[in-house]
Amino acid sequence: MALEITDSNIAEILDTELPVMVDFWAAWCGPCRMVGPSVEALAEEWEGKAVIGKVDVDNNPDTAAKYGIRNIPTILYFKNGEIVDKVVGVIPKIQLSNKLEALM
Repeated sequence: MALEITDSNIAEILDTELPVMVDFWAAWCGPCRMVGPSVEALAEEWEGKAVIGKVDVDNNPDTAAKYGIRNIPTILYFKNGEIVDKVVGVIPKIQLSNKLEALM
């Protein structure tokens, strides 16, 4: 299961040597509901190899603002706490996985 990332725990989650994938979403967002199952599946598949989490932008506005999230779903990829890739909109699970693979 993907980690629940909040305004209060994101710094701790990004403090890792593992690649981190963060899905910025909202419950009311149809495209977010399309991407959600792929993110959850990747969280299971990549357990121990990458950190995968979700930020509800409605409940965590500071984190969304910090990373300039204007459209959802937006998925950010981090390496050593820095953004290294970004996806906006719905893309297939295999492409999300390939981006993680590129960070290994």
